[in-house]
Amino acid sequence: MSTTTATLLPISFEFFPPKMPEGAEKLRGVRQQLYARAPQFCSVTYGAGGSTQEGTFAAVREILAEGVDAASHFSCIGATRDSVRAQLAQLKAMGVKRLVALRGDLPSGYGVGGEFHYASDLVAFIRAETGKDFHIEVAAYPEVHPQARSAEADLQAFAAKVRAGADSAITQYFFNADAYQRFVQDTRRLGLDVPVVPGIMPITGASQLLRFSDACGAEIPRWIRLRLQGYGDDVASIRAFGLDVVTQLCEQLLRAGAPGLHFYTMNQSAATLAICERLKL
Repeated sequence: MSTTTATLLPISFEFFPPKMPEGAEKLRGVRQQLYARAPQFCSVTYGAGGSTQEGTFAAVREILAEGVDAASHFSCIGATRDSVRAQLAQLKAMGVKRLVALRGDLPSGYGVGGEFHYASDLVAFIRAETGKDFHIEVAAYPEVHPQARSAEADLQAFAAKVRAGADSAITQYFFNADAYQRFVQDTRRLGLDVPVVPGIMPITGASQLLRFSDACGAEIPRWIRLRLQGYGDDVASIRAFGLDVVTQLCEQLLRAGAPGLHFYTMNQSAATLAICERLKL
């Protein structure tokens, strides 16, 4: 991919709701820096069992007020139809046009409950209740969801979400471009034609990335893992290496026809901006 001229490509950014007022203030500055890249939308995550709903909706309101399209994550495990119906009405009244519909996780110590068991149930309910009022994003797992019985079962679960009415998908982050390309090929084989946007995780540190990836099932190729471990506490070298690796990954994905890029910013701007600059987005 040529990086000599600016490229118009749909990009989006994910944030999580800050727990403290100083975090919220810092995030406002981060967002303003990232808005310079003209994102298609910004999404805000949703804690287990809706535990961050108030913070999620507050951040969504701010993004909308700043003139940017905001997508609220929306999870359904532990929820009832009445509670989801009320939350959808609240989001619609706020001016939200886009949702990221997820099954979600229950808070620790809770058993399985609620009236929804899968994200496809939530997607179908949103469509039945609100028609086309919302653009619905769903999650995709090129390296297979860690709780899936098999790769084929995971693919069928994705298909169920699309057939229930999803408009597009955002993937879990990954560092193997081949996994993404194969996943997209498999979805096309099933007759699914929704855009599948790769989720991109900038590399800014080693220990947190390794820990988080082990927990969520994102594979870090051995050569990347060993290089990161070899840098030890040399943060500058880790970030320079990470910038090279993730930029090259994005270039591979765009050459393969990825319809956009969704950045997991971790409420930081520097690494994401550096990647966008390298790509001339």
